[in-house]
Amino acid sequence: MSYRDTVVQLNDYRRQIAGIRSEMRTLQAQVEPEVARDYVFGTPEGKVALSALFGDKPDLFIIHNMGKSCPACTMWADGFNGVLAHLENRAAFVVTSPDDPQTQAAFAASRGWRFRMVSHANTSFAADMGYRGENGWHPGISVFRQENGQILRVSDTGLGPGDEFCAVYNFFELLPDGPAGFRPKFAY
Repeated sequence: MSYRDTVVQLNDYRRQIAGIRSEMRTLQAQVEPEVARDYVFGTPEGKVALSALFGDKPDLFIIHNMGKSCPACTMWADGFNGVLAHLENRAAFVVTSPDDPQTQAAFAASRGWRFRMVSHANTSFAADMGYRGENGWHPGISVFRQENGQILRVSDTGLGPGDEFCAVYNFFELLPDGPAGFRPKFAY
């Protein structure tokens, strides 16, 4: 297929994807939220309740990160660091992992991360949210809203290769052979 014909077809697919995303936003707006309890997390400064993570925002993104042993979760977090100011303009943003608070702080400093981190070690938070199973931790995003004195989970999604939350994979899709077996590393 010629370059021009391929571009036309790819742009048609992109328009279809945009249409599906619009349908997804409509459906998301209709979700019946689920009540979440006020979990308590660890930080280097001490304990912090889920309700306190919202700050002055009604909405909160919580990233379910597998911790410092996962190069893929590290790559996603590197990317979140770059868009943090944009995200925090609209909602609170926190990364949680099973690592203890001191390990989180040291790893975040080594990566230059600026976002807030909390530890869900010794809690049921990740399992209750569906991000811990028989095979261990799973990465993802949960979105919460504080409304009428309740904490509500309004959406969530898993993270993985090719998802829309990691720009690296989206760039690779423009290459003729796509990701071509790419595996994230801590350093290259």
